[in-house]
Amino acid sequence: MDSYPAIEDHGLIGDLQTAALVTCDGTIDWFCAPRFDSPSIFAALLDKEKGGYFQIAPHDVRYVTKQLYLPGTPILITRFISADGVAEVTDFMPVTGERATDAHRLVRTVTMVRGSMRFRVECRPRFDYAREEHQLERHHNGYVFRSRSATLTFNPVDPVRRLISEQSDVHLEGGDLVAYGTLNEGDTGGVVLETGGAEPRIFSPEEIQGMFEWTRDYWRRWLERSRYTGRWREMVERSAITLKLMTYAPTGAMIAAPTTALPELVGGTRNWDYRYTWVRDTSFSVHALLGLGFTEEVSQYMNWLDERIREAGDHQDPLKIMYRVDGSSDLHEEVLDHLEGYRGSRPVRIGNGAADQLQLDIHGEALYAMHLADEQGIRVSHQVWKSTVRLVDWLCHNWDQPDAGIWESRHHPRNYTFGRVMSWVALDRAIRLATRTGRPGDMTCWTEQRNRIYNQVMERGYDRARGTFVQAYDEKVLDAALLAMPSVGFVTPSDPLWQSTLQAIERELVSDSLVHRYDPVHSPDGLPGHEGTFNMCTFWYVEALARSGRLDDARLTFEKMFTFSNHLGLYAEEIASTGEQIGNYPQAFSHLSLINSALTLNDLLDTEADARRRR
Repeated sequence: MDSYPAIEDHGLIGDLQTAALVTCDGTIDWFCAPRFDSPSIFAALLDKEKGGYFQIAPHDVRYVTKQLYLPGTPILITRFISADGVAEVTDFMPVTGERATDAHRLVRTVTMVRGSMRFRVECRPRFDYAREEHQLERHHNGYVFRSRSATLTFNPVDPVRRLISEQSDVHLEGGDLVAYGTLNEGDTGGVVLETGGAEPRIFSPEEIQGMFEWTRDYWRRWLERSRYTGRWREMVERSAITLKLMTYAPTGAMIAAPTTALPELVGGTRNWDYRYTWVRDTSFSVHALLGLGFTEEVSQYMNWLDERIREAGDHQDPLKIMYRVDGSSDLHEEVLDHLEGYRGSRPVRIGNGAADQLQLDIHGEALYAMHLADEQGIRVSHQVWKSTVRLVDWLCHNWDQPDAGIWESRHHPRNYTFGRVMSWVALDRAIRLATRTGRPGDMTCWTEQRNRIYNQVMERGYDRARGTFVQAYDEKVLDAALLAMPSVGFVTPSDPLWQSTLQAIERELVSDSLVHRYDPVHSPDGLPGHEGTFNMCTFWYVEALARSGRLDDARLTFEKMFTFSNHLGLYAEEIASTGEQIGNYPQAFSHLSLINSALTLNDLLDTEADARRRR
């Protein structure tokens, strides 16, 4: 690990309980176990010297690499191409199922397609974010890395000598393993890493092939459930797989990203831990998943969300904005001072101090998801509805107060327009749910407060001098979150008030089709520095253009965004001014908003085409 790879130079593999990142040169430089939010085992992505990694790559050979997913799966193939030959490293994690487990497998196989190459295998784990020492034990059939709190078993694939040659070519270096082996055309070798205390053993080629085929078939069967047949199918399906990879199967909760502390500005301090479940993010995913036909995933998430609503409603508290994947809410934030951060971007944070912020908009996202799910027959129980009523009653009495906003400002609370809009959504969808299902609720209060919010937003959230909706009351700053107003039904796309807002956002926040969240110079968020454009906001912009009838502009902007994905179709959180991806990676919000934009734009393009044919 001589330098840091670009954030986008990674592929994602996972088993629906945790995940790993693999670079274009065959290095696993990020892996946490047994869960997404567990301490890391490999974290060279955050400190190339101390973090730990596992690399399989040609030794003393000049080569170029190409990387792709096996179609319809998250099985990653890294190709090494040189004058001496062509080799492929295949990485995958067999799906673990819906019961939480400490046992996870990283399967890495190497196939020599043409010619001959000598390979170097380096396994250098650093447990607990490189805070725990470990010992390396040599066993007859493999090796065990053992720390105080965890173990990692290194299992060769038979025939062992192909990738890990004679004992003279295996070196134990201060608790790390370095091995060399030569593969000739047609040879296959491999390694299986296991967590959870398994005894080392040699895996047969038949076992590896069986795991590969089972993993491949699982993902292809899952993807066959998608009913999307529109334009951009490849990008939509890759985004769907990525969202599924970031879902914790035992509870159905979706994390925001599998990484922590990747910077929103390289060298800056906006480095947050995203390995948790945001109510906002996952609730917005309900629209995307239902649009593709993945009702089972929506049902699992709604069960998880129902429990959070019960906890909040039963205590007459607001929802927390984020939770761990098991539903617990202890996300104490701390700084890992011993790690230098990605390309020197400090501090490296784990946990998330924003977890206890008041963000009023999340109630709108939660009720929005509940309403959409109910329309598809995914309905809440009597007990959950009782808790929902208590939560909506709480919102009726507490919506009119400053909060931290959708962007989790660590500055002083403000009266955010988006928070009010989504509070309106919460009450509006609660009214619709009660009306449709015949369930009880204080409809008089809910309707009165919904109408109060609407009138207040129109009076205080719209600056008549500027002719735009603004980020917060009594201020003149724009906010790209307002691009969601038509999609949630607060305004009609043709409304002159909305059209003038869209035009102002285009003038001030859009740069070559990419969209900034807001201007931190004129809207202080309590943090130094700046950031890139926000991918989710760009996809919201696509949807806003489409709903406004500007289909050509929407399509061009949408397809421009494809040029900013990486070679595998993955997106981080933001795009830097240089065009590189920054922020935690891959980002659920980016991929779910891509799907939602594709669904909306595809339908409107089809409607336009049908109208042309009828004329």
